[in-house]
Amino acid sequence: MEAETEVKLSLYERLGGEAAVDAAVDIFYRKVLMDDRISEYFDGIDMDAQAKKQKAFLTMVFGGPANYNGKDLRTAHAGMKGLSDIHVDAVVENLGATLKELGVPDSDIAEVAAIAESVRDDVLNR
Repeated sequence: MEAETEVKLSLYERLGGEAAVDAAVDIFYRKVLMDDRISEYFDGIDMDAQAKKQKAFLTMVFGGPANYNGKDLRTAHAGMKGLSDIHVDAVVENLGATLKELGVPDSDIAEVAAIAESVRDDVLNR
């Protein structure tokens, strides 16, 4: 009798792959642009290009295809004046709310939040 091997799906696969990441990023940025805590950081930003970069970045960090070729988080956020924990908290909250809206299980939302927390110091350049 063959031993069963359990295949652990990546977070990217559990979320639903490319279509799910695309939908999540689109909803996420609608929330971000309506959030007074962080919306000003996106004034004058090409949001189509931003969303495309974010989709590639999240796909990579969630365990999907690594097609992100943008700046590292520390470099990308270096010029953002006044960026603080309040702003990172707002991003994490909006991302969590987006995933909840999409019916993502709490355990996967917690994993996404942990990934976001793991890069907090890079985003805040500390």
